[in-house]
Amino acid sequence: MSETNLLEAKCVTMNFGGLTAVANLSFELKKGELVGLIGPNGAGKTTVFNMLTGVYSPSFGTIHLEDELISKLPPYRITQKGIARTFQNIRLFNQLSVTDNVRIAFHTRKLYPIYNSIFLTPNFFKQERAIADDTKALLSLLHLEERAEDKACNLSYGQMRRLEIARALATGPKVLLLDEPAAGMNPQETEELTALIALIREKFDLTILLIEHDMTLVMKLCERIMVLDYGIQIASGTPLEIRQNKRVIEAYLGEEV
Repeated sequence: MSETNLLEAKCVTMNFGGLTAVANLSFELKKGELVGLIGPNGAGKTTVFNMLTGVYSPSFGTIHLEDELISKLPPYRITQKGIARTFQNIRLFNQLSVTDNVRIAFHTRKLYPIYNSIFLTPNFFKQERAIADDTKALLSLLHLEERAEDKACNLSYGQMRRLEIARALATGPKVLLLDEPAAGMNPQETEELTALIALIREKFDLTILLIEHDMTLVMKLCERIMVLDYGIQIASGTPLEIRQNKRVIEAYLGEEV
């Protein structure tokens, strides 16, 4: 694995019985990159995310994070190693408050041993205050501070999307995977989200892999784009190269582009 690569997938394949959802996919993410993963519905994009986060173990191939093999680890261990994600279909703890949805994600950092919480040691209260402060800071950054005590189920759709991002950031990721974060948003919300993704990338020094169908967002944000079709990578390049790629136009972007 190259010293400049933070995450590397090599020849990863995901089979479901006789169906191959992703075939022989290889790519690298360098530290600080913002990369798009696009393709038609059913192309295998979310399956790639599921392999990167341990939901699926690849049928073949390997995934390394900072030279460590992670493709056989369970999801909670991969989160602890530094990969966080959002979901295409929003998955929040709907009956918990906005604050608690974020606070719960801090457990992955193991800030104190369990006996501290049993015996209510000074370190326990110190760490709990730090978590409370960090939670407030994340909610402020994501413009959710006024909804902090509301149940997650009472948020608007756009606010739910932002809460998912806040919860992912609470795990302290090195790599953030965003699965269609602009899905269902109106143009103004999408524009605000575009600015927000750029902001959190810089503020948290993140490497981001983004699945998205909104090509305006993708072309504006991403430095590099990978294209899947029927589980096979058919192109990889800059936004300009992808716009002009005849195979991508035929498979996904459409003749107008």
